[in-house]
Amino acid sequence: MSGHHHDHDHDNHYTAIEARVKALETLMVEKGYVEPAALDAIVETYETRVGPRNGARVVAKAWTDPDFAERLKADGTAAVAELGYGGRGGEHIVACFNTPEQHNLIVCTLCSCYPWPVLGLPPVWYKSPPYRAKAVIDPRGTLADFGVTLPEGQSIRVWDSTAETRFIVIPMRPAGTEGWSEDKLAEIVTRDSMIGTGLPSLEARP
Repeated sequence: MSGHHHDHDHDNHYTAIEARVKALETLMVEKGYVEPAALDAIVETYETRVGPRNGARVVAKAWTDPDFAERLKADGTAAVAELGYGGRGGEHIVACFNTPEQHNLIVCTLCSCYPWPVLGLPPVWYKSPPYRAKAVIDPRGTLADFGVTLPEGQSIRVWDSTAETRFIVIPMRPAGTEGWSEDKLAEIVTRDSMIGTGLPSLEARP
């Protein structure tokens, strides 16, 4: 786990964009353009819906296009760029494919490096010290906190994001989705399933 070294000023990595967002928020609230509650709704939309839709498209394409899946495995950054999504500052995107033997979980132990181009804004819990600590020490317990129980034989590999490398989990395609279109598949790919704290949800949408 400690193979790579975090030699960058970690916390500053996302503050530039967050600071911009915060400054804009403050300005808009002060000017009376937007209610704080409305703003929360906008942020919530970016966290849970708009942002992760890019990642969901990546996953759905990987499920339906074996050639794309291979390219994604070989070079996540380039494969994701094929769909028009890319990093802000040369971060590499590495796709971690879940298998019956291995479930992947993403954490950033030093702050909250997160695959912005494919997942949008990080959820609040992703940045929280308890998640950052427990995901490494007790990944199975962490998943249980999210209501996810994996089969006994499936190990969990934890990936620690850095400013240079961001990870996206490619969940396993659920049974019962044979013949589904890419669009329909993208609908069931939840944000948490791409972080590893969840699984695709067949109940997620009608």
